[in-house]
Amino acid sequence: MIKKIIPTLALLAVILTACGGQPAEPTLSPEQVQGTAISAALTMVAMTQAAIPTNTPLPPTEAPTFTPLPTFTPFPSPTPDFALLPTATQAAASSGGGEDNCLHPINRGEAGPTSSIRFENETGGNVTLSLNLRTNLHGQCGAETYILKKNEKLTLSMPKGEYFAYAWIEYPNGDTSNAVGSINNRVGDQHLFVVKIKPEVIVVK
Repeated sequence: MIKKIIPTLALLAVILTACGGQPAEPTLSPEQVQGTAISAALTMVAMTQAAIPTNTPLPPTEAPTFTPLPTFTPFPSPTPDFALLPTATQAAASSGGGEDNCLHPINRGEAGPTSSIRFENETGGNVTLSLNLRTNLHGQCGAETYILKKNEKLTLSMPKGEYFAYAWIEYPNGDTSNAVGSINNRVGDQHLFVVKIKPEVIVVK
């Protein structure tokens, strides 16, 4: 393209110089005219090339990676192992170092005075009730377990102290649930008081 533009510009410059009559002062030599034409041609070529859009390759795209979705592992059903629950006839648990962890039947002979407590099952199902005595004023603790059928009421003579109560409930349709509560059998209480076992909580009335 440059080879075509340069002769044309040079010829045009020569024609203009020849037809100009009285040469103007100062006049350009043929070498200067040729240099100017070449410079102009190079500038035009550069501008033309700059205006042409370049074929810029697109950046490589990352191939999508497959991340496996987390699998759902169902939780085991909350069926208790009643062999692990403390019962009134369960042998005392030993920690090996003589430490009393209270997972043994209550020593009623040394647990001090008692009060009568009536437990009322209002869950609509059968209840396995675990009563866990914290260490009381006589230094005794332990646990006892009782079964209450649907709507059953059970009166017990329990040593004084604070109890954590846990009820495992089995409904006629096969469903299960549990209820928890706290019972404070205070030293000054001499009257019978009622504990209601409800579907989600154990409350003192």
